[in-house]
Amino acid sequence: MFARWQANLACFDFEVPGPKFSDLEPEPVRPDPKFSDLEPDPVRPISVPEPPVPISSSSSSSEINYTFPMVVLSEFVGPSSSSTIDRHTYDVFLSFRGCDTRDTFIDHLHKAFMDADITTFLDDEMIKIKEDLKPEVESVIKTGKDLKLERDSVIKESRASIIVLSKNYANSPGCLDELVSILEQRISSNQIVLPVFYHIKPTDITKQNSSFGLAMAEHRQRAEAETDANKRSDPSQKINQWTKALTEVSKLRGKDVNGRRETEFIEEIVKDIYRRLHGPFRSALPLLIGMKNSINFVSTWLKDASSDTTDVLTIFGMGGIGKTTLAKYVYGLHSHEFDTSSFIEDISRKCGENFNGLLGLQKQLYDDISEQSSTQVHDASIYTSMIENARTTKKLFLVLDDIASLYHLNALLGSRGLYPGSKIIITTIHRSLTEHCALFRAKVKPRHAKHMLQGLCEIESQKLLCYHAFRCDVPKTGYEEVSEKLVKYCEGHPFALEILGKSLYNRDVAYWEEFISELKKEIDSRLYSVLRKTFDALPSEDDKELFKHIACFFVGMDKDIVKTILEACGINTNYAFMTAIDRCVLSIGCDNKLQMHQLLQNMGRFIVCEESPDKPWERSRLWCHEESLKVLLKKKGTGNVLGLTLDMKMLENEKLRDTFELKEDALSKMDKLMLLQLNYVQINRSYNIFPKTLRWLCMHGFPLKSITLDLAMVNLVALDMSYSNIKSFGTFYFQQGHYKQSTGFCSNDKVLFGSLKILNLSFCGQLTSVGGFEKLPALERLILRNCVGLLEVCESISQCSELVHIDLRHCNKLQKFPKMVDYLRKVNSLLLDGCNLDESQITISNKDSPVIPHPLCDLPFLAFSLPRSLVTLSLANNNLSIESFPRDFSHLYWLKNLYLDGNPIVSMPDCVRSLPSLVMLSMRNCKFLMSVERPPQTLRELILLFDTKPLLRKILFDQEMSPLKFSYDWKWFIPSFFEVEGMVKIEPMASVKEKVLRSLGWINLDFLNKMLKGKDSSDIGSEIQMYYEFGIFSIIYRGKELPEWINHRSIGSSISFIIPPSPYDLRGLNLCFVHQFQVESNESIYLPIIEFSNITKNRTWMYHHYFGRNAIVGGECFVVLSHWMFEMNEMEVGDHVTITISVTKQQHQLTQECGVSFVYDDDDDDDDDMDEVLGYYKSWNHIIGRDLKGFQTTTGEYLLNIQGFTRHGTEVDQCYHGLIGGSNHYKGTCHSGQILIHGNEQTEKC
Repeated sequence: MFARWQANLACFDFEVPGPKFSDLEPEPVRPDPKFSDLEPDPVRPISVPEPPVPISSSSSSSEINYTFPMVVLSEFVGPSSSSTIDRHTYDVFLSFRGCDTRDTFIDHLHKAFMDADITTFLDDEMIKIKEDLKPEVESVIKTGKDLKLERDSVIKESRASIIVLSKNYANSPGCLDELVSILEQRISSNQIVLPVFYHIKPTDITKQNSSFGLAMAEHRQRAEAETDANKRSDPSQKINQWTKALTEVSKLRGKDVNGRRETEFIEEIVKDIYRRLHGPFRSALPLLIGMKNSINFVSTWLKDASSDTTDVLTIFGMGGIGKTTLAKYVYGLHSHEFDTSSFIEDISRKCGENFNGLLGLQKQLYDDISEQSSTQVHDASIYTSMIENARTTKKLFLVLDDIASLYHLNALLGSRGLYPGSKIIITTIHRSLTEHCALFRAKVKPRHAKHMLQGLCEIESQKLLCYHAFRCDVPKTGYEEVSEKLVKYCEGHPFALEILGKSLYNRDVAYWEEFISELKKEIDSRLYSVLRKTFDALPSEDDKELFKHIACFFVGMDKDIVKTILEACGINTNYAFMTAIDRCVLSIGCDNKLQMHQLLQNMGRFIVCEESPDKPWERSRLWCHEESLKVLLKKKGTGNVLGLTLDMKMLENEKLRDTFELKEDALSKMDKLMLLQLNYVQINRSYNIFPKTLRWLCMHGFPLKSITLDLAMVNLVALDMSYSNIKSFGTFYFQQGHYKQSTGFCSNDKVLFGSLKILNLSFCGQLTSVGGFEKLPALERLILRNCVGLLEVCESISQCSELVHIDLRHCNKLQKFPKMVDYLRKVNSLLLDGCNLDESQITISNKDSPVIPHPLCDLPFLAFSLPRSLVTLSLANNNLSIESFPRDFSHLYWLKNLYLDGNPIVSMPDCVRSLPSLVMLSMRNCKFLMSVERPPQTLRELILLFDTKPLLRKILFDQEMSPLKFSYDWKWFIPSFFEVEGMVKIEPMASVKEKVLRSLGWINLDFLNKMLKGKDSSDIGSEIQMYYEFGIFSIIYRGKELPEWINHRSIGSSISFIIPPSPYDLRGLNLCFVHQFQVESNESIYLPIIEFSNITKNRTWMYHHYFGRNAIVGGECFVVLSHWMFEMNEMEVGDHVTITISVTKQQHQLTQECGVSFVYDDDDDDDDDMDEVLGYYKSWNHIIGRDLKGFQTTTGEYLLNIQGFTRHGTEVDQCYHGLIGGSNHYKGTCHSGQILIHGNEQTEKC
């Protein structure tokens, strides 16, 4: 191979440049699958995955919380799969300048590597020939591509590269090409890269001083001397690549020989490389199915060097979800990048099974991070002190796997800080354990992030199941239905998918059906043992009782309702709910509904079954409808039963559905029964059959017209009679146009529901009136949703002094709403969606003056007052106009959430601006809305989503606006006029003033000439908009050529130039490029990123267009023209500038040509007039030359993208990884009108 390489050496340099190292996407690999969150089986060495990319997320000043769908496990391996380790021919590739170091340092280093059995690539003859080549000869040799491929192949076949940067390194084009290739491998395959600064300073490389500056200047002069523009573009692009590569390598953690003895220095290098090459898990890295986002997130977090303190990451989730596997993977991927590292696995089990387990783990940790082995110590506190001392001088990467005890965590971490740049990963089922450890009580607290693993998506779940069950990634013919059933049963749990898939390998469909049927009765023992650990970790009996209650009865119900019910059952719900959520056995959905993984729910129910496997009536809870029916039919209930549920519609036996009637004594033996659900059950006898111990009674489909006298349950706190035939609740019901006396629910002034806190009569279509509230003194929640026949809510509701929640959504015939509702001092939630308030006058409670109804209203419902205590108010879909609102809402001091969705308002009502505490405002589908101006400064979320094209044109925020989440659908604003003042302005080119275009230097544009002449104006004028953001104007239009006045041009995607002298002041710079892509017409594409670097001033702006990820352009070629305004100190004569057009996604895109022109203040222009023309645009705060702190990613580097309008520390989007240096987080904070854009987001009302 190398003989052929040497034969083609003459053409090594100045070949047609390959892709930029920062733009490369990794070659896909398909390694062996493997998963286990507990004890994984041995896995074969396999290739490393795609490189990590950052994920956007929200954050806070001290803690960042990230949640990703749990997507764990291995990729299906085809027959051709092979491991990266197997493909590695060399351990180390040496890149160096021979004339500086070949016979001295490199010779000694190479020998030391060989003595250490580290295979090192070094070809002396090839290097001599390469370096003797003259550039004049290289430029005419045609076969350099072969040599480049050979060189790149050797670099790819090496596990590590050492770059010896010496005085004359940058003189050699060959060395610089090697550097680019090495950095490509660092990005694409996580190759170990170690720079060695050999008697030079890293700053000489960064700033291109001394010999490096002279060398790069010579390369540029040689390129500029080329008279053929096409030939000149190739070396120009290479020089841009070399410049960026030198800057990047100078920022890497390397070794400096200055002031060191070379023998000791070489020994240190060899030890370091040996440790990195042979670190734990590095040779066995499975690619995990669907885990790419999590790997990318953790990898990016590990590479973030922006913190001066220790970074701690907690990876948490339920048992078996993949925490250990993820941690082990990234440890193998990145441990070599640290001075020292340690992975302490399975801590909970080892400490629980062995009395001295903790001491053994402490010894393991100390031995891993210390240069000397410890003697046996029998005191955990002494070991902790030794560990603290050992980690103070080295950058440490530590993984503590499966921590469940704060004592164990403190014993292993201690309380003293670590060396700056150290990283700690903790895996646990305990969400908040880490932040309570002693390390966080130090004066300088670590920076803490959390990452939650949740579950595989359905597609990845099927792929994983099929791999284990069929040894392929799709179901076999005939198995589609059964595999779908099993995927749904596992609900994305990777450990369950693996063990159940293995159990079904090579089985027929009939066996699958029987197996799945048995799973409904009994959970797999291996899966049960893993999940049971989560339950056993709950610290108190209250926690376990709450878990079992929810698993059996309350999954999917409102948390606040369940909390009220279980409090009445004697459970300390405040602590128990917090614990269950913290231990990952329970979660709360955005609609406040209780969520529990199906496998955890099955496990909880199985624990109850174990109380009495063969006698259901002796268990504490009965949730199976068939079993409940049998117990009631045979009257076998016992005093053990705390809860029972029966839904007749859930029974498979249709005959029983129609004939069963609850007997009077069916519940008589259940004297501890507190939770009872009898949906669609016929009850035609006396109601005194219900035990007085009941706290929750749910009777959907209640057959009678009203509540009878003998339903007396003084301990009942929740009554749910939804979907019933009831006509009235209270004293009266409405029939044939008249109110008639009802039997009521009180007898002889005895309060039958004195403890009732929750009344739910939703979807009772025949219900006409609700009253008698004076007999419900404890009522807290009144839910009457979708009672489409409801006409009246009685004034007696004002006597429910404890009422906090009223839900009247879609009661569209309601005629009488209590005027005295404003006397309710605790109501915090009022939901009036779809109540036809179209002519109502809304007023605010004011105890000092009476409520004045609207003068045009005759119906009593049409004037109502809002309680001052409201926190959430929904007036959605009520046909309310601006005139329906009062001028002032300031009395609603506590209101935080306001829903005005679907109303025909043309602007945000003025009263909204007066709300002093508003946090969330939703105006979804307000199709006549044209402007939203100056919402309250307290606002944190604004929802403007539309199902059809809106009329919205302008959004204006106050300069002092706090960070804001802004949800809208970008597609409706193309093409149109749209402006978020201070952030982005979009207007059709037809409406842009000529003075503005002239001040930008935009002249003689073909499409403008057509428009001005009236040709195709309906098409062109409506399609092309001018965008303005960050001080950058831009237009995008179909075309294949640059405008004639773009006079500095370059073929390809980059251009490099020196700002020329001029007698006039530089006003701005026009950049234009022609971009080609292969997509269907009108298909959404990713616009490229413009990377604008002033090398002289060490500043870089990376600009991604407002519609950068969602642009729709017809045709195969388009032109992007942009004007960049700069302040005087940003761009000056003599500055060296490079501009690169970088593609963020592989979409078969190519930049054909790019060019620039300069715009000056000349004698023909009136400076004052020009300033006036652009004065509005220059007044914006977040533009180049002004406040861009919120968009800074590292020193001198800014990412100009909508995403930057967010809180400090938020991670940038993954498509920018590789383009930005250092951290993948925004560093600063915006202060005026900052928003977080959620394009295309379908936010639900929470």
